[in-house]
Amino acid sequence: MLPELLVTIEKMRSRPVADERKKALQPLIGYLKNKVDQGQGIKLNFICTHNSRRSQFAQIWAQTAADFFGIPATCSSGGVEVTAFNERAVAAILRSGFKVVDPGGPNPVYSVFHSGDGAPIQAFSKLFDDPVNRKGPFAAVMTCSDADEHCPYIPGAEIRIPLHYEDPKAFDGTPEETAGYDERSIQIGAEMFYVFDL
Repeated sequence: MLPELLVTIEKMRSRPVADERKKALQPLIGYLKNKVDQGQGIKLNFICTHNSRRSQFAQIWAQTAADFFGIPATCSSGGVEVTAFNERAVAAILRSGFKVVDPGGPNPVYSVFHSGDGAPIQAFSKLFDDPVNRKGPFAAVMTCSDADEHCPYIPGAEIRIPLHYEDPKAFDGTPEETAGYDERSIQIGAEMFYVFDL
């Protein structure tokens, strides 16, 4: 892991997860344990409406946590509309210690690195059934209530897990913007490390 990212990870791992969030995370933990016990690979697809903030955070932090703990998992993300990985969310990932390569363009495919020798995480806005996302069976992890309500059926999902997060978009254009995005990223990161610490 990159040195600055390791500092963030250590801080996150010492951050307590609230009891109500532990309850919300339990179905995902159970899914992972079941797959590990059966010697099966894990596929997670984090889904939010625009695939621009929360689902991107979740994909990046879940893949990082899986790699940190040596758990074979493929983490992806998607939405019901294509927009772009929000630049404020990208900045929060950078502040956490990831290396990010931005190729530019209206919906850039960012390469996000958590280590110096590992393959990058590809982060860009796409539909949840985009060909780049591995086909099922996978766990559909619904990171926002809007997508959860408007996606009654997700092809290929063997389980659907509601794991809603508050949208950092609420902080856009305010003095609390940076802190708001950092807080949501770190919350999601801390919870993904809690989940993968099997």
